[in-house]
Amino acid sequence: MKRWRAALIGLMAVALIGFGLLWFLPASWALPVLATRLPGVRLQQVSGLLWDGRAGQVLSAKGEDLGQVDWQLSRRALLGDTRLQLNLHGTRLDFSGRMEGQGVGEATWMDVHLRADMGLFGPIIALPMGQPRGVVRLAASRVQLHGGWPQELDGKLRWDEASLLTPRNGNLSLGNLLISVQGSGGVLAGRVQDDGSGPLRIDGEYQLSPLARRFSATAAARGPNPALQRWLNGLGPTDAGGKTHINYSGGLAAAIPEGAR
Repeated sequence: MKRWRAALIGLMAVALIGFGLLWFLPASWALPVLATRLPGVRLQQVSGLLWDGRAGQVLSAKGEDLGQVDWQLSRRALLGDTRLQLNLHGTRLDFSGRMEGQGVGEATWMDVHLRADMGLFGPIIALPMGQPRGVVRLAASRVQLHGGWPQELDGKLRWDEASLLTPRNGNLSLGNLLISVQGSGGVLAGRVQDDGSGPLRIDGEYQLSPLARRFSATAAARGPNPALQRWLNGLGPTDAGGKTHINYSGGLAAAIPEGAR
């Protein structure tokens, strides 16, 4: 009986020690776990606890300095209920948001605010019309991810100093663009408009999913701009009023007849 009591006390002591270690686990000890949650990102100069930590330097897969990050992770994660507040600040990238879920790719983010230099993404974001440049700003009340893709989303995006690097016409300035974003069932849709002051006038709609993409718009140069007009002429027919009618489909959407859409 005494042996069983001693074994039970020893087991409880080990459990308490283990729980204490988890409760006060240094963030640096948890780097391997954090690395699996943030693929392609390396954290350096890590301090604080796993539950309330900071990294003085965040590096991309290419070694680019993305800035500094701090986070607050609820200890309820020990019970399988992950709740994370993340704030990243850098010269080319800012991000803040609250996450609930199993991981970065399978989660719901709330109160999301993002500012990013499009040059950070390189060929990852390549449009058929050219390579995007400028700064994007996203504000979204809720983003539900599945496999890293937004399943549900409600937000607004602003593309400041927008431009496209094209093979034939060089870097084309488009001005500031306003883009609404609504997502349902894994399909993102919204409207694209200019802010009324830049070299491009545009009003269009888009749909985007992992399998298909569509974009239709009317666009025109605001004032004389030969390079921009040549580029627009290559995107679709231009009417007598100088408006170019753009209709683009890619992926599975390109295989669907126009009358069936």
